[in-house]
Amino acid sequence: MLRHTGQKRSFKHNLRLAILLCLNAGFINAAGFFAFGVLTTNVTGHAALLGVNIASSDLRSASMVALWLFLFLAGAFSSGIIISRVGRDKTSAYTIPILVIICIIFLVALFGNNYDHTLPETEYFAGSLLFAMGMQNALVSMISGSEVRTTHLTGMFTDLGIDLSTLFTSFKSINPVIKNRIILRLTIIIFFLLGGIIGGVLFLKLNFHAFFIPVCILIIALFYDYFRIKLLRALQHK
Repeated sequence: MLRHTGQKRSFKHNLRLAILLCLNAGFINAAGFFAFGVLTTNVTGHAALLGVNIASSDLRSASMVALWLFLFLAGAFSSGIIISRVGRDKTSAYTIPILVIICIIFLVALFGNNYDHTLPETEYFAGSLLFAMGMQNALVSMISGSEVRTTHLTGMFTDLGIDLSTLFTSFKSINPVIKNRIILRLTIIIFFLLGGIIGGVLFLKLNFHAFFIPVCILIIALFYDYFRIKLLRALQHK
């Protein structure tokens, strides 16, 4: 999932990546909203909210939203720097950002129960998740060649609509590339929504301990290739 880069990546690699990390993003977005009243993957909505706060002269709220936008950008920037410095063709370049994201979400899960709903704490907790999701979106985009986006659906719905229109107008000669793109975009949408449902339900039941689930999902993504290879080799020797 992470060890194949560039020309070595296939449709199946991106599909597996989309399933796990879109599930993760949807989970964090819903759980984060229940926890802090903030959509932690929604940059477009925050940009609109920033405009509303400025227009209504609510500069305190505007500065908070501006900080969240900056932190998402900083997360994406950090992933980009790490991956570029280590090398886009090296698996370790993508491992490092995932480890950072795991640490951030783990700390939210660990200390979230001490959250007192104060404005500064909301800034810190929600901001840390926005930073983590910025990192995730950038690393997924870079490893998949911009085929997969895990933290927002506006572009996905737009691209899916375009691809479906192309499929509709050339139904008699279905292009395999278009077909795979439709499957991938539907997978991203479905698993983001599924993650949102699971994240919301589990947060209501487990409170902040629910954030340990995304930590587990990211660990699975991290070691997926290793255990898959081990399993295949074991089956071949039987």
